[in-house]
Amino acid sequence: MIAEGWLADARTSYDTVAVGYSEQTRDALAGEPYLRAALALFAELVHAAGGGPVADVGCGPGHVTAHLHALGVEVFGIDLSPAMVELARREHAELRFEVGSMTELDLADGSVAGLLAFWSLIHIPDEAVPAVFGHFRRVLRPGAPLLLGFHLGDESRLKTQGYGGHPMNVYVHRRRPERVAAWLCDAGFTVEADLRLGLDGSFPGAIVFARRGA
Repeated sequence: MIAEGWLADARTSYDTVAVGYSEQTRDALAGEPYLRAALALFAELVHAAGGGPVADVGCGPGHVTAHLHALGVEVFGIDLSPAMVELARREHAELRFEVGSMTELDLADGSVAGLLAFWSLIHIPDEAVPAVFGHFRRVLRPGAPLLLGFHLGDESRLKTQGYGGHPMNVYVHRRRPERVAAWLCDAGFTVEADLRLGLDGSFPGAIVFARRGA
């Protein structure tokens, strides 16, 4: 896969499904107590480290961004899809949202006090993950927390439609926390905890807490 190709496909796909995605996920956190607990812990870690701006990378329509804001986090969102960013700005006008890619984060070195990538790494191919984690480390302050959420598993599949039956063309990569942890350690993070979710369901997930080293 050529980098420009999969990134362009992801952007176009999420531009296409933006409205349907927003409608289907708007209230998703209400039924996910473990995800809410993870976000609350992340907010606590950010506050304990002194607070400051936090980046929600791959924020989509901004529902998780808004949840963190309600927890007192100084959060802003970044997403590859202009349509998603437009929706996020419309629905959460009090917050800041920007178009951007985790493959080339347009943030200054050491400028954020925390970073969240909640189910936004799932379209990044394996060969691009180390560079993405390098960007995460670069923009985080020393000792700042990182929270990742992703699909649990070993396989990748092509997703051709979703969120109302609209066409999509993106690969969905499922991964094991051990593999993600190895990439994080190589990038200069300390992995502190992981949580596995929905192990008996159709869409098991995992959450990893890490912290940028000095």
